[in-house]
Amino acid sequence: MSGHPRALTQASQINALWAHLLLDELCRLGVRHLCIAPGSRSAPLTLAAAEQPGLQCHTHFDERGLGFFALGLAQGLNAPVALLCTSGTAVANLYPAVVEARQSGVPLWILSADRPQELIDVGANQAIPQAGIFAHYPVYQQDLPAPSLAISPRFLLASLDEAARQQALTPGPVHLNCRFPEPLYPQAEIPDWQDYLAPLGSWLDDTAPWQRTARPQPDLGAPDWPAFCREPGLIVAGRLTDPEEAEAIRALARRLGWPLLADIQSQLRFAPEALPLYDLALHHEGVQAALGQARVLLQLGGRLVSKRLSQFIARQPWQQAWLIDRHGARLDENGPFRLRLQAPVGAWCQARLRETPEQAPWLDLAEPLARLSQGLNAQLNQLSEAALCRQLPRVLRGHLLLGNSLPIRLLDSLAETGAGPSRVLSNRGASGIDGLIATAAGWAHSRPGEPTTLLLGDTSALHDLNSLALLRDLPGPVVVLLINNDGGSIFHLLPVPEAAKAPLYRLPHGLDFAQAAGQFGLHYQAPDSLDGALAAYRQALDGGQHLIEIRVPHDEVANQLNDLKAWIQAQEWPLG
Repeated sequence: MSGHPRALTQASQINALWAHLLLDELCRLGVRHLCIAPGSRSAPLTLAAAEQPGLQCHTHFDERGLGFFALGLAQGLNAPVALLCTSGTAVANLYPAVVEARQSGVPLWILSADRPQELIDVGANQAIPQAGIFAHYPVYQQDLPAPSLAISPRFLLASLDEAARQQALTPGPVHLNCRFPEPLYPQAEIPDWQDYLAPLGSWLDDTAPWQRTARPQPDLGAPDWPAFCREPGLIVAGRLTDPEEAEAIRALARRLGWPLLADIQSQLRFAPEALPLYDLALHHEGVQAALGQARVLLQLGGRLVSKRLSQFIARQPWQQAWLIDRHGARLDENGPFRLRLQAPVGAWCQARLRETPEQAPWLDLAEPLARLSQGLNAQLNQLSEAALCRQLPRVLRGHLLLGNSLPIRLLDSLAETGAGPSRVLSNRGASGIDGLIATAAGWAHSRPGEPTTLLLGDTSALHDLNSLALLRDLPGPVVVLLINNDGGSIFHLLPVPEAAKAPLYRLPHGLDFAQAAGQFGLHYQAPDSLDGALAAYRQALDGGQHLIEIRVPHDEVANQLNDLKAWIQAQEWPLG
């Protein structure tokens, strides 16, 4: 996969040589995709990338969108992706994606081109202090010196290898600030680099990284498990990205006979073992009391969307509460967990399966949840934001990226049990509403064999409108389901003072997206009925890139959710 030795021997200056060494080592470390925003200071790396056969290059005119494209691509590939940008505010535009990558544990490599140190704070053009610009969000960062024959090439390779080692221990972004003095473009004369490269020895002729580090094996033990699993318990599945981990949780839930409450991000929300509609059902005191009979809690995976479930967990007097998550981030906002293990969830569950006898279910909520489902169908049968999120799983195919604010909450709370999507993706590390279209584009590029659906709101779409350009040339079907409720309707569900709500929070805009779809070459529909919306979606799955706009009143969803809450609390359901 490497670009040497010809690329190295043809480098016309030390800038180009270091750029080739850097990208060659990145390929050896497993990076296969490089996302490039245009710029002159980054020319040595850009030109080296064009000659690197181990890299597939992607370009975009906006660094913020490019950062989120790389984020979606890395999640879809389950592999690190590199980003390259020029100096100045171009680097700052990557900040939101860097934050999300750290919070979600997504491996990105940020290669920012920079002026040499002597051109900082002296009035040089497009020069800002870039070292440390991302604060503590990178899992590793290094301000590389300007290329010099006085610095051994071993230093450069070892720097990349240390970044990869740290990233393996704590998945997330790494930042290498790359200082290039002029000249930045190829020169006529080609020096002889033989003596300078001699310390690399056999590295020049093989494809392995300069340094190889053995990764520590995760601890899959649980000595208190035999006593823990004999108690009546609950399994809560949080954010998971690996369907194989989700399958292991399903098997463990069946073996234990415990209720499984599956977050929309867990890849288990539509599994037959999962309790449907648990978020809404927790409005009912009887359901809370029934689930509250559990004595132990096992949460597998990351953060939860449902605030009601988080509050329920915090209120219970658990005898024991365990959290198992691959990333090991602290998730005990309300302090319920007495045991936290950082381990691959799937492998941990498989280990428990081998030592767990079959147990009969201790709680049956089938009848009240069936009545809840029937009530939802009766009340949500006309086109609305809530009804669309309720019915969409019936027709979903492929991968689903959920926007933050209301869309992910509505799917989590209301979605009908069904086949559901093959994968659910979200940017819930920092829960921002920026970069969602670009993230969907990156994910879709990594998975061209299946359709990708993005469900988001109008304010989120306006934040990332120019990323619609990234959808035009994608190989597989992409459908943007855009719910236009004229601003941030989630603020109708919050205790915002009424006089301040529209001018300071909801920010109505009065826009539609027909011309935006036309400008970026997307097929466009705006159906005015629920059946029409579902039919338009089915049609869009046949191919191409589509934007389907669903226009709804701004206060409708809040009114519907409040009515549903009152209806649920008034029900007299038999509870087992």
